Amino acid sequence: MIDLRSDTVTKPTPGMLAAMMAAAVGDDVYAEDPTVNELEARVADRFGKEAALFVPTGTMGNQIAVRVHCRPQDEVLLEASSHVYLWEAGAPAALSGVTVRTIPGRYGVLDVADLEPHLHPDDMHSVRSRLVSLENTHNRGGGVVYPLDKTAAVCAWARANGLATHLDGARIWNAEVASGVGPREWARHFDTLSVCFSKGLGAPAGSALVGPKDLIAHGRRVRKLFGGAMRQVGFLAAACLYAMDRHVARLADDHTNARLLADAVRDVPGLALVPPQVETNLVWAEVSPELGTAKAVAGRLKEQGVLAAALGTTVIRLVTHLDVSRADCERAAAAIRGLVR
Repeated sequence: MIDLRSDTVTKPTPGMLAAMMAAAVGDDVYAEDPTVNELEARVADRFGKEAALFVPTGTMGNQIAVRVHCRPQDEVLLEASSHVYLWEAGAPAALSGVTVRTIPGRYGVLDVADLEPHLHPDDMHSVRSRLVSLENTHNRGGGVVYPLDKTAAVCAWARANGLATHLDGARIWNAEVASGVGPREWARHFDTLSVCFSKGLGAPAGSALVGPKDLIAHGRRVRKLFGGAMRQVGFLAAACLYAMDRHVARLADDHTNARLLADAVRDVPGLALVPPQVETNLVWAEVSPELGTAKAVAGRLKEQGVLAAALGTTVIRLVTHLDVSRADCERAAAAIRGLVR
């Protein structure tokens, strides 16, 4: 079975498993796990920040950021299809007493002009606008790379208005490879960013929150509150280090394979790419009634040995990753084209 549901379905490579088995470990709650300490130091340095915090999931990294930047009754400004809002189970409200202002963008991208009307005045009757959160690459936006000029403009506007900035960089590695823009350039515009090792990089679990020392120290307390303080977790950190060292450049292969799938989608009447151009490893397609529902289309692909994600009644998603080869994607493309029959 060719599994294109997500880039989270990957299994550790033999080299990664060997690195995990050889890892030196300790109790991370006491900051005594040497492999975690190395990972945090290296991730912070890679993105040009003072400190980093290892967390089990990207959702936790994002929600720790919300908590350290905001107080109850504050508001986060973000794009309407952002992961922080759409796929994190209402966590800003449930965990931090924070509301979110969702703003429709263009495939996940916002301009300053989109944000300006939603900045609340300093008034006791109003929530306090406190944080701007962006996402790069944008999952529901079809894996688009957030343009660097728009990133810089939005973050400069936020600073000028006293707002903090956070980047959900779960797939920032894909943005780096697709754009040629280095990690420090992306990161320097934000107060904090979260990065994920368990998607395109292929680690079995793990993310990191990166930022200034004081915020990360606060984040360490919040991680405990949220149940994310772990013990001998260097085994996972070793997988993340291995992935960061060896699996970033190869993301270009995933992007090439995704475009191969996109070409197949274009050939099928009743499927429409959204967005029409595929920049990274995500392929989103709208399903028209003539083909049935997204679930029905995913079912027909499964019969041909291809797993796709039906995300809603009319949308399917295909994701390339470490565990699918070009030959796999060629077979998947043939199955997609076969839908027309």
